[in-house]
Amino acid sequence: MEYLKELEGKSVHDCYHHQIKMSKMASPIFVPGPVIVGAGPSGLAAAACLKQKGIPSLILERAQCLASMWQYRTYDRLRLHLPKQFCQLPLMPFPKTLPSYPTKQQFLAYLKVYADHFHIKPSFGQEVVTAEFDHACKLWRVKTQARHKRDETAEYLCQWLVVATGECAEEVRPQIEGLAEFEGTVLHTSSYKTGTRFCGKNVLVVGCGNSGMEVCLDLCNHNARPSLVVRDAVHILPQQMLGKSTFGLSMFLLKWFPMRFVDQFLLLLSHLMLGDTAQFGLHRPKLGPLELKNLYGKTPVLDVGTLAQIKNGKIKVCRGIKRLARNAVEFVDGKVENFDAIILATGYKSNVPSWLKGSDMFSEKDGFPRKPFPNGWKGENGVYAVGFTKRGLLGASIDAKRIAEDIEHSWKAETTHVLEFPCPLA
Repeated sequence: MEYLKELEGKSVHDCYHHQIKMSKMASPIFVPGPVIVGAGPSGLAAAACLKQKGIPSLILERAQCLASMWQYRTYDRLRLHLPKQFCQLPLMPFPKTLPSYPTKQQFLAYLKVYADHFHIKPSFGQEVVTAEFDHACKLWRVKTQARHKRDETAEYLCQWLVVATGECAEEVRPQIEGLAEFEGTVLHTSSYKTGTRFCGKNVLVVGCGNSGMEVCLDLCNHNARPSLVVRDAVHILPQQMLGKSTFGLSMFLLKWFPMRFVDQFLLLLSHLMLGDTAQFGLHRPKLGPLELKNLYGKTPVLDVGTLAQIKNGKIKVCRGIKRLARNAVEFVDGKVENFDAIILATGYKSNVPSWLKGSDMFSEKDGFPRKPFPNGWKGENGVYAVGFTKRGLLGASIDAKRIAEDIEHSWKAETTHVLEFPCPLA
């Protein structure tokens, strides 16, 4: 019986994928299951959890590949910052042969195998321009535009909409006085691959999160002379403590002790292992690392060797930038230094408000669900969010499971109702 259900689901899935390929989208296309926007890890996790329950889905992806963020907008030396058991997607663990911290390429290979295993076939090159709930027919109208052929558009009708475009859909580029006058190279970390091209150059890295810290280390390894802008207080923790990953140790301790106690314990161990980071210009926030993450989503830096290079002077720590000139940077403390390049490790933002219309689920300010974790995964009228928890791949997996379970409850009844098509297709 389970085999027949799976076969039926696959038939429906293949049917509307064939329709998408063959049609010029002159009229709307009905999707019997959820439409998922985004083919990154979050979108794949949602599709797999739905597939396991016999529910077909359609993934719309603006790029031409799976996980385009990981494919094209990450640096070469990137590894998962957390051990693989905390980063695996639902229903399929990482191979035991992989290291504890898989490389970027190993993670991408895992995602490819994951998609193949669950027969997930996204519709690539389809950028969602608007998604809006039609109250007349109680369906979502999702309009897309071909990424490289702007005159090719499509409209999909569905009962459920899963937003999986993620926390890192668009770059954040700060407004810095004089940036247009700077004559050196300026790039965002999304365009940084390796420090090879910066050998022997003075490079200013703006932003002291995990990416900024690791880019500085990479620049050191390629004989560049990096400086790091640190404007705010930051928690730096060892990646490993007491023979365990810091994240894993934290999760274990939180089962038995209050968060503030665990924070104090982590900070004590960090001080013993790393010393007083404040003497190097890296002041710690008043709130502990776990409490800060829980309240504001600010992730602590897990040190992979950058701090040692700061201590030995190979990486300079600078205050905030006041303004730029042709080849110089003036800092807020009055110091002026020359630089050949500036790398903006200033992060990313959600782009959901730009295309999701008529829904109050997401904040216009930051593009995240208004309800904090763990309640931000479900909105009204069948809209869901996966991967907006500020808790990485583990949070996305939790969302994906909840969404699939919720849709399963109404799958048969709702699809029977929707197939009556109570609204016009044109």
